[in-house]
Amino acid sequence: MKKFFFNYVLPYILYVLFYLWCATLRMKNLNSEAEDRIKNLTGPYILTLWHCRIFYLFYYLRNRPDYFLLISPSVDGDLLAKLARLMGYSVIRGSTFKNAVPAARSLIRVLRDGQRIIIIADGSRGPRCIAQSGSVQLAGITRLPLFPMTFGSNNKIILNTWDRFILPLPFTRCNINFGSPIYLTSRSSEEQVEEKRVELESSLKQLDTESETA
Repeated sequence: MKKFFFNYVLPYILYVLFYLWCATLRMKNLNSEAEDRIKNLTGPYILTLWHCRIFYLFYYLRNRPDYFLLISPSVDGDLLAKLARLMGYSVIRGSTFKNAVPAARSLIRVLRDGQRIIIIADGSRGPRCIAQSGSVQLAGITRLPLFPMTFGSNNKIILNTWDRFILPLPFTRCNINFGSPIYLTSRSSEEQVEEKRVELESSLKQLDTESETA
């Protein structure tokens, strides 16, 4: 009974609560030109964000089966995967922390099939707001643009978790912000990968500052 509730009842309860919560939020797009540039792309690309800023963007980008999310094959991941599918995303099961190579291959395969992926810039375990090289390396291997994105809110709860997860309070405004694309060639050196990793990290932090002060 416990397994049935966890697998088949709880995801729908969370879906309804999450949807109702986010439906109360007001949205302001701080860079509609950047988002329009992404929307007008006909081919694959990569979106990336901090782990702590998943909440509203998970709602904002809903009903996009061409967006693939990498979700760990853990028990908690089972719940999140079901919720993601209810929100209209496609799901890849895998982890960049354990067995990273198969996960990376799955993401590359999806991109080369013409789909898009959303990947967490600082990974599932951090360090917090420190960009890892994985998303940059994927952009280089596939020669696809990597777009940073974030959201901010003045009225919010910051959870006492490793990532300081952000929950916007109901009926507040969320500021959506998209950055310029980051490109990398497939034959880039380690120094060039590191340069682009730093560029991604700086871009995300700048977008955060803009979205929190707007």
